[in-house]
Amino acid sequence: MDDLPPDPFTGSEPDGDPGDSPLSGMPLFGDLAKLFSQQGPVGWDAARQLALSIAADGGDEGNVDPLERIHLEQLVRIAELHVGNATGLPTSFGGTGVSIMPVTRGQWAVTTLDAWRPLFERLAGSLTPPASPTAPDASDPLGFMAPLMAMMGPMMLGMTAGSMIGHLSRRSFGQYDLPVPRTPIDELMVVPKNLETFAMEWSIPIDDLRLWVCAQEIAMHSVFRIPHVRAAVDSFLSAYAAGFEPDSNALEDRLSSLEFDMSDPSAMTGMQSMFGDPEVLLGAIQSQAQRDMLPKFEALIAAIVGYVDHIVDTVGSSLLSNTTMISEAVRRRRVEADDSDRFVERLFGLELTQATFDRGAAFVSGIVEREGNDGLVRLWESERTLPTPAEIEAPGLWLARIELPEDI
Repeated sequence: MDDLPPDPFTGSEPDGDPGDSPLSGMPLFGDLAKLFSQQGPVGWDAARQLALSIAADGGDEGNVDPLERIHLEQLVRIAELHVGNATGLPTSFGGTGVSIMPVTRGQWAVTTLDAWRPLFERLAGSLTPPASPTAPDASDPLGFMAPLMAMMGPMMLGMTAGSMIGHLSRRSFGQYDLPVPRTPIDELMVVPKNLETFAMEWSIPIDDLRLWVCAQEIAMHSVFRIPHVRAAVDSFLSAYAAGFEPDSNALEDRLSSLEFDMSDPSAMTGMQSMFGDPEVLLGAIQSQAQRDMLPKFEALIAAIVGYVDHIVDTVGSSLLSNTTMISEAVRRRRVEADDSDRFVERLFGLELTQATFDRGAAFVSGIVEREGNDGLVRLWESERTLPTPAEIEAPGLWLARIELPEDI
C-alpha cells in the first residue's frame, strides 16, 4: 500500500498528509467521491429512479386492471397450444405451461433492469480504465476532470441504463421485444398500456393484438428454453458487453468541440446525437474482438427472429383473419425503433435492422421450401446445427452440412 498515489479527491497523500492536489480544500469533491464509491460498478439507485420516472412519465401509473389478466389467461392457453403444435418444441421450462403477467410500464422497467443487470455490470467492467499511477497535473486547469469523470462513470452508466430502459418500457409489448434471454421461469410479462395504445393507433381489435403478442412471446420463450441456444446468446451478449475499449477522453473531447449556442437548432441536434452515442457518452469504443464476434452473433439472431416470425405467422393465419395486417404493423414499428432501442442494441451488439429480419426470413423460407416445416425442427437440435454466417445467406448449405456425419 506504500506506493499508492495521492488521492485527488481529498487532497491528501495515502498516509493522510495534505498533498498538492488541485482539489485540496474542496470538500464537495470528497463528498462526491464517497457517493460514487457507494454505487458499485453501476449507479443502480439512480438507474431505478430514472427508469421509473420515465416509465410513468413523471406521474402515477396506478395498477393494471384485473380484467386484463383474465383476458390474457384465456388467450395464452390458445396461443401456447398452437405454438407448441407449430414448433414441436416444449413451450415452458417447467413443463406445466406458461402464464402471462400483465404489468405496468414501471414494473416492466424495474424487472428488465434487474434482468439485464449482469450485462450492464460486464459493460461497466470493460469501461473501467486502468488506475493512473500519478496524480493530475496541478498546472493543468482541467486536470482534475480526469479523476472526477472516472468516479462519475458508475453514475453515468446507471443514468444511461435507467433512461434507456425507461424509454423502452413505453413501447415494449412484452419481455422479448429484444431477443435477450431472461430468468428461466415460465411467467411472461406483457404491457397492456402499450398494447392498447398501439391497437388504437392502427385500428386493430385489442383481443387480436393480445393473441398475436402472446404467440410471439411464447415462440421466443420456446427457443430460449433450449439450453444450447440460450447459452450461445448469453455468451455472445456477455462477451460483447465486456469487450469495449475504454476511452476516458471521448466525452471531454466531444464537449470541447461543441459550440453551446442554445438558439442554434443544429447545435442542440448535435448535442442530442452525442448523448445518444455510447462511444461518447460512456467512453466505449468497439474493439476488434467485438467486430470479430459479430458475424456469428448476427447470424444466430437472424435465425432466431426469422424462425419466431415464421411461427407467429403460421399460428396467426390459423387463428386470426387479420394476421397479415398485424404482422406488417408490428414489424414496421420494430424497424422504426427510436433512439432508446438503438442505444441498447449498440451496447449489446444487437443491431436489429430491416436487413437482419430479411436475412432471417429468407433463411427460414429457404428451409421450408426445401424440407417443409419438418426441416425447421432440426435448426435447434444441437449447438452443431446452429447456422453459420455463410449458411444464413444460403440455407441449402446449412441443410447439406447437417446431413453430414458429426465426425466430419
